[in-house]
Amino acid sequence: MLMFKQVRLSGFGGQGVILAGTLLGHAAIAEGKWVAGSNAYGAQARGGNATAEVIISNQKISFPHIITADLLIAFSQSAYNRYQADLEGEQTMVVYDPLLVEVDQQKKIRQIGIQATELALEHYDNKQAANIILLAAAAALTGIVGREALEKVIHEKVDKRFVELNLKALSLGWGLGEKLTA
Repeated sequence: MLMFKQVRLSGFGGQGVILAGTLLGHAAIAEGKWVAGSNAYGAQARGGNATAEVIISNQKISFPHIITADLLIAFSQSAYNRYQADLEGEQTMVVYDPLLVEVDQQKKIRQIGIQATELALEHYDNKQAANIILLAAAAALTGIVGREALEKVIHEKVDKRFVELNLKALSLGWGLGEKLTA
């Protein structure tokens, strides 16, 4: 059975959007899936637009760019506004932080708010963990990659100083995603 998912993560530079996209792609590779991805960010390292696009399939990918995202992980209002117009269909999902994004309730897609920034500050006194909370919740909600694969790539790709924080954020986000799917 063909599995083909197009994922767009978007927000501002400094929110960990590119890291989250990189971890997602490498987790899929660790599970033996085919992956194509790209990153884009504005001229400013912090505060400019940042987008990571990841295509995941169980077969070779013939076109390495997103046509229509199946999953949007929105880290900012401007990212949501920019990409939500292209989203349609009952299989499409938006995962967002309601502290930073107000969604269009008229949109006929599944939109799930995860209080990532609030939880990151409450649990870790560090809003930088919000990216991993959102990524983990989205992965748990969609099954796009498994928790073990994400844990593995956090150990491999994240600076040693931040591995423990990211693993805790992964656990918290994954638990939220599982609770919402139950």
